[in-house]
Amino acid sequence: MKRVAAFLPLAVLIVLAIVFAGWSLKRDPHVQPHALVGKPVPAVVLPDLDTGARVALSDPSKGPRLINFFASWCAPCEVEHPVLMGLRAQKVRIVGIAYKDAPPNTQGFLNRLGDPFAQILVDRDGRAGVEFGVTGVPETYVVGRDGMILAKHTGPLTPAEADRLAKLAR
Repeated sequence: MKRVAAFLPLAVLIVLAIVFAGWSLKRDPHVQPHALVGKPVPAVVLPDLDTGARVALSDPSKGPRLINFFASWCAPCEVEHPVLMGLRAQKVRIVGIAYKDAPPNTQGFLNRLGDPFAQILVDRDGRAGVEFGVTGVPETYVVGRDGMILAKHTGPLTPAEADRLAKLAR
């Protein structure tokens, strides 16, 4: 009886491992939460990187645009950067939000790689990211003329995905 009792914790551990492995194999890792799609831009006010002036992201007069959360410490953001530069060349308005980044580091990142943004805002403490539901950078949101979020993309933009989002932002 003592031998059976000794193996009981191991048996429970094995059963739990099988259950969790089965669950994770059925889960789609590409599923992205799109909770804000179809809703207005959150009422977030952030400082401008250059001037420090407070800017309301929810201002509908800003028109259609992409909102891109990025950071100088983010390797995927560096991979995405040429795609953003291409969007700027196509006259797509992109608002960059420096997520949990020190302004001098953000400025250095943009000086080194180029500045694709029409405006750069600073989310030093990450509160705007929480309001948007950011799960990690980079993340890009499409905002329509009416201030509603039309789409969200998590991860570095590919040229094809950038073109799709740019069409929505026009």
